[in-house]
Amino acid sequence: MDCPLSLEPLLFLAGVGLGLGPYITQSVEGLPYIIFLGTALPMTSAMFTTSFECTFGTFIRMEFEKVYDGMLAAPITAENLIIGEMIWAGTKGFFFSSAVALMLAIFGVVNLKYCIPLPFLGFITGIMFSTVGMLVTSFVKTINHFNFYFSGFISPMFFFSGVVFPISNLPSYLQPFAEIMPLTHAVRLSRAICTNEYHLSHLFDLLYIILFSLIIGYFAVKRLKHRLIH
Repeated sequence: MDCPLSLEPLLFLAGVGLGLGPYITQSVEGLPYIIFLGTALPMTSAMFTTSFECTFGTFIRMEFEKVYDGMLAAPITAENLIIGEMIWAGTKGFFFSSAVALMLAIFGVVNLKYCIPLPFLGFITGIMFSTVGMLVTSFVKTINHFNFYFSGFISPMFFFSGVVFPISNLPSYLQPFAEIMPLTHAVRLSRAICTNEYHLSHLFDLLYIILFSLIIGYFAVKRLKHRLIH
C-alpha cells in the first residue's frame, strides 16, 4: 500500500505540474504554477498515507487479524494503543512528506534548506488525519464503507483545499467551507515553509491543526476504546 502512495504525489506533479504547468503563464499567488502545486504535495502525501493507515489498516488489524486483541492482553491500555497508532501514523506523515520534499528539491521546485521544518509539519498533519481516520473507523461495520469516506471527504478536500488552485478562485459561498477543511491549513503552512514566507495568519493555521487533532482525537479514542473492549 505504501509504494503507490509514495509515487502518487510525484505522478500528480508530473501529470499536472509539468504537463499542465507550461500552459499556465501567469503566476498563482505570486508563484509559478509548478511551485504553487509542488509545495502542497508533501501534505497531500501525509494525508493520503495516514488516512489509509488509520482506516483500512486499522480496520484490518482490528477485525480480521485481531492484532489489537492480543495487544490488549498485555499490560497496555486501549488509550495507549490508539494513541500509539496515531503517533505511528504521524511518523509515516513525517517520512512521506520528507521523501516528497526531497524529490521536489532534486527537480529544483523547492529550496531544500527552507524545507527543514517540513517533515515536522508532515508529522502533525499525519496525526491530524489519523484522528479523523480513527474516528471514521470507529463507526464502520464493513471495510467497503471506507469508499464513502475517501470519495466523499478525502478526494474533494484534495481539490478544494488550495492544492491545485487558490481558494480565492472558489465561489464566495464555498470559501468558508474550504477554510473548515483541515488540509487547507496544512497546505498553507507547507507553502509558507517551502517559500520561506511567513505571516502571522500562519499561527492560526498551526493552532487549527493542533486543536483539530486534540478534539477529533478525543472522540476517536473514546469511540474506539468502547469498540475494542466491548
